[in-house]
Amino acid sequence: MAAYDEKEYAQSFDWRVWKALFPYLRPYRKTLIQIFVFIFLCAFIDILLPLFQRYAIDRFIEGNTTAGVAGFGGAYAAAIILQALFVVAFTRGSMRLEMMFGRDMKKACFVHLQTLSFSYYNVTPVGYIHSRVMSDTNRIAALVAWNFFDMLWAFSYVIGVFIAMLMLNVQLALLVILVVPAIALLTWYFQNRILHWNRKVRKANSKITGAFNEGITGAKTSKTLVIEDQNFAGFQKLTGDMRASSVKAARLSAVYIPLVLFVSSIATAVVLARGGFLVREGLLLLGTLSAFASYAAGIFEPIQQLARNMADFISIQANIERVTGLLDEKPLISDAPEVVEQYGDTFHPKKENWPPIKGDITFEDVSFQYPDGNEEVLSHFSLHIPAGTTVAIVGETGAGKSTLVNLACRFFEPTAGRILIDGVDYRRRSQLWLHSNIGYVLQAPHLFSGTVMENIRYGRLDATEAEIKAAAEAVSADTVVKKLDRGYDSPVGEGGDRLSTGEKQLISFARAVLADPRIFVLDEATSSIDTETEQLIQNAISHLLEGRTSFLIAHRLSTIRHADLILVVRDGRIVEQGKHEELLRRKGYYHTLYSKQFAEEAALRALQAQ
Repeated sequence: MAAYDEKEYAQSFDWRVWKALFPYLRPYRKTLIQIFVFIFLCAFIDILLPLFQRYAIDRFIEGNTTAGVAGFGGAYAAAIILQALFVVAFTRGSMRLEMMFGRDMKKACFVHLQTLSFSYYNVTPVGYIHSRVMSDTNRIAALVAWNFFDMLWAFSYVIGVFIAMLMLNVQLALLVILVVPAIALLTWYFQNRILHWNRKVRKANSKITGAFNEGITGAKTSKTLVIEDQNFAGFQKLTGDMRASSVKAARLSAVYIPLVLFVSSIATAVVLARGGFLVREGLLLLGTLSAFASYAAGIFEPIQQLARNMADFISIQANIERVTGLLDEKPLISDAPEVVEQYGDTFHPKKENWPPIKGDITFEDVSFQYPDGNEEVLSHFSLHIPAGTTVAIVGETGAGKSTLVNLACRFFEPTAGRILIDGVDYRRRSQLWLHSNIGYVLQAPHLFSGTVMENIRYGRLDATEAEIKAAAEAVSADTVVKKLDRGYDSPVGEGGDRLSTGEKQLISFARAVLADPRIFVLDEATSSIDTETEQLIQNAISHLLEGRTSFLIAHRLSTIRHADLILVVRDGRIVEQGKHEELLRRKGYYHTLYSKQFAEEAALRALQAQ
């Protein structure tokens, strides 16, 4: 499994990181206020209950009377009922906040991913993206909706208890308050250490998610290569790394929380000893000591909860950094503000302002270097491709045939020079405008989960059923449909895995045809199709590409003989260009490629004839 160097997050606990969450919380201000109110009311009732106990002891037990018991019982029951209602209201609010807040973060990540350039997906594994969009956002939403308000309740309760204890007895209250600086010191000491190891845990989790994705998508390859043992060993190492980091983070938390409890217990023990002495000396009422004891005993859990939630808050920063890191990722290619203002963006297109496209393409002194490369792939390259021209790009595998197409389609932009579409620098037009007028058929086509008809309809969402069937028939994709039990309503499976590569290619071709683009790109589009089907498609191509600018990235040179222009690529550079007959007469690199391939195909035919 390929290694991926994920960005390291080493920043200490910083509230500025948390500000990135505010825009997602702003739409739920009303819900937040409601939860705040119910949390404070719950804390108020919890603080009030020991005072009922104090009153009962001093009034009914010490006073040896039952007068007013009914009214006291009614007030106590009302407090309990109100507490239950406040808890229900808080729970409903937190559940809604978790669902909506998490949904909005996922949506923001998904939308942002649509704007990122192709290069981002070339270097970032799917598993890492999935981990951020799903696992990290879920954890953040759960912590904000539940842990934060649990911590707020604990903090409100502890402060309220301290106030109540100060009102009951200042001397005893001060003994309990001494625990606060000790807890603050412990928190400061442990927070960065817990955060460091939780970052390791999240990073390891991303690698495991990526390994899951690779293991599942590459299961067939693993079985055919019999590398299950190697995959298991690699996966075991990843899970071992996560286990080691998790154990270290858990050990720190396991030390941190008991230390908080230990300090709190010592303070409470001192208070109870001193309080018992004051009662014996007649300086403190028994009901007051009882309430004080309830407060002292009851403060254990809130302090523990406060410490535990603080540890969670420390650790969750790693998740926030990873999600905001994704959202802060800048696309290598973006439209200028004035272009967006005039033509709109991917999600808000202003199609009424889009100019018609003819397909005239001009490379004007273009130089290009890949973002992660140090060498120019193109250098001062100029070429004019009139609208309706068929350009074939040939070369050996890995020669760089796709570079020119990627530039023409604006999947990358020139590092120097410019590319004109219909005489205008395409950077002065919307990316969506250009991409909406491009039909791209890949060598390894991708189909979405759904039916055959739904996949073809992606070419033009408003297409009628008759138009979809006509597009399929134009490229012989109807031959695939006839083999399926449910015809056009047959599901293709995840990624089209219920169809062969050639069948997926035909469906992909029909989808591109339905879009009726002005520019066609066929990236070795017939390399996965048998000879008989290829001939059918070749006949369709000659008709469909008529009047359209087209790029044919070809492996079989026999399929591009009639191209208007052939560009020969070698080692990332264009070494020859011209028509088929012209290039053969030159007896250069194209002649060598053609002769070699012709000999190989002749040998294969002879072998098959035996």
